[in-house]
Amino acid sequence: MSEVYAARRERLRERCAAGGSATALVTRPANVRYLAGAAPRGAVLLLGSGEDLLFCGAPPSGEADEGRPDEALRVQVLPRAGGDAAVAAAGAAIAQGADSLAVEEHHLTVTRHRAIGSVAPGLRLADLGGAVEQLRVIKDEEEISCLRIGAEIADQALGELLESILVGRTERHLALELERRLVDHGADGPAFATSVGTGPNSGRRGHRPTDRRVEEGDFLSVCLGATYRGYRCEIGRTFVIGTSPADWQIELYDLVFAAQRAGREALVPGAAYRDVDRAARQVLDSAGHTEGLPALTGHGVGLEIDEDPQLAPAAMGKLDTCVPVTVEPGVHLPGRGGVRIDDTLVVRPEADGGPELLTITTKELLAL
Repeated sequence: MSEVYAARRERLRERCAAGGSATALVTRPANVRYLAGAAPRGAVLLLGSGEDLLFCGAPPSGEADEGRPDEALRVQVLPRAGGDAAVAAAGAAIAQGADSLAVEEHHLTVTRHRAIGSVAPGLRLADLGGAVEQLRVIKDEEEISCLRIGAEIADQALGELLESILVGRTERHLALELERRLVDHGADGPAFATSVGTGPNSGRRGHRPTDRRVEEGDFLSVCLGATYRGYRCEIGRTFVIGTSPADWQIELYDLVFAAQRAGREALVPGAAYRDVDRAARQVLDSAGHTEGLPALTGHGVGLEIDEDPQLAPAAMGKLDTCVPVTVEPGVHLPGRGGVRIDDTLVVRPEADGGPELLTITTKELLAL
């Protein structure tokens, strides 16, 4: 992997040089991990004119949640506890003879920005912007492999839950059980806080589990994800509990399923982000569900669960091959409940079979 990380840093170095900076300071944790292989708590990466350095408050642990540093990268541990790695990195940039430093202004606090300026007053600070985030959008096959394994783990955890007795159990208990199963099957941990909604809570995006108990006839909506080697995937499904679904439940489910299918089919290289959103959204709009729809149809996944691209009405840009995204339309009827169906897919050309579905748990409306 050393060659991979070195190539990523070189691409960033070229972008910095084009912007007039020979050095860069990367502080956003996901960006540090992308370029260095690991992101210990508080660590920063200096892309130096002499050499690249990873500054840490303590030696890297090698634990799964922080990754393992690139072996070709020198790690500089701060000499005293409580020091600021970003300030130390700015000092190192000066020592290397740098006269300018590109920083992630969207991540640095004002206080930290001032501290860098005070320790290196002769250093011109420029904005690196979202340069690293842009590099992260297209994944290599190793990254996609990590997402694929994470999706398999999430599918396993969800499949086991569906085989257990659900009536009478609380949303909170089911969410905790799912997260335990993720770890049991090899995940670093959950990709985000697991959402379980029953009855009137079902279908709500980002619902935080409560002590409401599962009842016969409820919709049960579940959204979970696994983190594997730092990469995060997502899956969401909706079921009916204990009985044949009511007519309104079948109608609503079929509608959301049609919207989700339209969104998935729109995932082709070159498709505009907003067009993917429109494909799914217009199915719901045509059925009269214009109020309360989610702000977006999907988003990118990777080292973060919600990263570029954003599949939203006003989003700018077009899809590339090897970009993993979610497609997750949903409808929630206040007081009754709702449906959400969520998959993680990788954009592939038609010649390669079209979008690759990573999350494969059935989307049939099951009565559990």
